[in-house]
Amino acid sequence: MTVELPDEAIVYHYQSLLTPVGEEWSAAAELRTHHFLNPGRLKDLLPRLLQCRSQVAAEREMQPGDAAFIDLPQITLDNYRRRGEASDLGRVLELAARLCQQTDRVVFLGTAGSTLGPRALFEALLSRYHNELPPETRLGVPRIYFEGDSTDNDALQNLLDLLQVSCIDPEQRAERWAVVVLDKSGDALEPALALRVFRREAAEYYGLRSEWQMELFAAVTSDDGKLRQLFRAYGHDEANILGVPENIGSPLSVFTAAGLLPAAIMGLDVRALLLGAAAMTKRFLEEPFERNPVLQFAAINYLMAQEYHKPLRVLSVWSKKLEALGWWYDQLLASSLGKQGRGPTPLTMVAPRDLPARGQQHQDGPRDRLINNLIAKEPKAAPILVQMADHNEDELNQYNRKRLSDIQSATLAGVNQAYYEVARPTADLVLPVLSEHTMGQLMQMLMLATVVEGRLMGVHPYGQPGVEVYKRQRRELLKG
Repeated sequence: MTVELPDEAIVYHYQSLLTPVGEEWSAAAELRTHHFLNPGRLKDLLPRLLQCRSQVAAEREMQPGDAAFIDLPQITLDNYRRRGEASDLGRVLELAARLCQQTDRVVFLGTAGSTLGPRALFEALLSRYHNELPPETRLGVPRIYFEGDSTDNDALQNLLDLLQVSCIDPEQRAERWAVVVLDKSGDALEPALALRVFRREAAEYYGLRSEWQMELFAAVTSDDGKLRQLFRAYGHDEANILGVPENIGSPLSVFTAAGLLPAAIMGLDVRALLLGAAAMTKRFLEEPFERNPVLQFAAINYLMAQEYHKPLRVLSVWSKKLEALGWWYDQLLASSLGKQGRGPTPLTMVAPRDLPARGQQHQDGPRDRLINNLIAKEPKAAPILVQMADHNEDELNQYNRKRLSDIQSATLAGVNQAYYEVARPTADLVLPVLSEHTMGQLMQMLMLATVVEGRLMGVHPYGQPGVEVYKRQRRELLKG
């Protein structure tokens, strides 16, 4: 029995990169037979693909199960319905509401694996100029900042300078700031260093005995890590410390409290986000290949990388608001599949912004890449139209009454046609609109597809053992 797709269901259109059947010979057609995907090869992969789906689904039952992220959105929603404020989501919403009531600025500290998910949601679903909007326009949502992912002295100082010049009176909500640390392991060096800096700054600004020192610091971390111990040592209330499941790694943690708390502070509809993710999981587990974007994306990308020698995977986002989503996917793919001397290399570009440079390379450069266009079909805002003008030296009057989205659609169609003619494979991943529900679907789809692709490759998609090497070397160097 198939699932009826909601109006906001996302779709993966990959048919344009399949080798055309019965195409008359030409030089371009000959190229396509070498660089486009033979439909028969995709059909041959299907039994193995379905076997991998069964394997990934079965892994949810393992204890501890690395695949716990798969059912987490639905479990979180079910627990919230049963237990309300006492549930994990209830605690997230309560803490978010309290911080929003108490402060107008929230700084999130964490490594890329922890903060890129929240940053993707922030940039996709809030105004690009959110922090510059007046408070009444932001409707109580604080200004949002991300730090603690590097040891960049000047970048951190720039944020401290901003807080120092804009926050004068800690008794005014508009001039208070909070810090939320997102660190599953609790021992990541970069956010720990930043936290120590912000604690010193808070002591100077709020005062050593101020209650704000306790109220405006929060953490999302493991149950027994150093960060939780540190917060307890400082005397923070347990309501300010949220947990992350031990068996869900940072790259897959966007639907844990590490992603849900920032989303709630941003004023996003967290339940719609989780419903979107849960809907995608249901499609993954129940739908046939023809209606299953997870299986389609995993199969197409796997075959193009492994059998058609296209290891460079370009995510071409057709909205500036989705660039951070691309960064999030970059780290998800690289950390999950970059193992055993294998794995695709991710690259994010923004179209049409990057086309004058990247487009040249995609059109005429090495044949080592697959381009996935990520498209939001309809803008959220009212359409901006091209208007007639008295002076037509720019020759734009011919586009009178055209929407900017019409011009973007023509650009996308032109790019895809140009690539098709020279046998450069592309596919389109289409979101009906940018919303919490579609972002929930998209992020869950990309996580599931990455895990399935790992199983197709024979690579364990969970964990990041390689990153421990540089950390060990760093510790030894710092001891010297």
